[in-house]
Amino acid sequence: MTHYAGKVNDLGQDLELRLVRYFTVVAAHRHFGRAAAELHVAQPALSRQIQRLERYLGVRLLDRAPQGTRLTEAGERFLPQARALLQAARRAELTVREQAETEHITIGYVEDLVITAVVQELRRRHPDAEISTRYLSCRDVDALPDRRVDALIARAPLPLSADDVVATPMYEEPRMLVVPSGHRLAGRTSVAAEELAGEEVAPCASGTADWASYRILGAGVPPIESYEDKLELVASGGAIAVLPVGDRRSSLRPGLVTVPLEGAPPSQVVLVSRKDDPNPMIGNLRLAAKAVQR
Repeated sequence: MTHYAGKVNDLGQDLELRLVRYFTVVAAHRHFGRAAAELHVAQPALSRQIQRLERYLGVRLLDRAPQGTRLTEAGERFLPQARALLQAARRAELTVREQAETEHITIGYVEDLVITAVVQELRRRHPDAEISTRYLSCRDVDALPDRRVDALIARAPLPLSADDVVATPMYEEPRMLVVPSGHRLAGRTSVAAEELAGEEVAPCASGTADWASYRILGAGVPPIESYEDKLELVASGGAIAVLPVGDRRSSLRPGLVTVPLEGAPPSQVVLVSRKDDPNPMIGNLRLAAKAVQR
């Protein structure tokens, strides 16, 4: 190996990929002049940069010859490593750029909602995007302001400030009454909302406004968060419930009867996102949701 008579490691600085690239181009052409032309640098400047690389490595890599330039033994050994180093750097750069440019969104959804059609439409429109979903309980609406999800599909009203979020209506559903099978209203074909005027509305655990999507009616009923606990209370005769007709979970439980409710405000399903969120996939999600609701 031919050692370079100079200072090793070039003042302790890190190896510059630019110098490595210069070396590989000179090695490919075996000629400083042609290499300088490809690199669009002056030949004396290229020679100085190669000398910097040699000082850093502590060995001579190239020797000038009458026919041009030839690799030294050290140069022959360094060349494949230099090419591999440049390729690795390029792969790392592409990986980071691809990751940064990949569109991504996490969609939260709550309670009984099925968002399969919307997600499928979004994936059809954006096949290269990273699209994930997250099921949330009724107590997890903070997942949106906490940035655990980028968008939330839920039933209005939500305990979120209008100053912080943007809500886009998706669709509406009528209400139904859920009563135990022995209840006086169980055999009715429908019930008018006015007939429930005398029923006491149990306080809502989430603190949402009146005519929330899930209402429990009954005297002395404490706030209840769990949906299953609400159904248990209704099945035992301790209360009755007003639910959206799209929620089919009550029909899976024996001892409960559903009756159409006339004259009640509909339950509204909304798509909610953080105000001024720059993620372009949020707008794309709104378009996909609109398309499947046509």
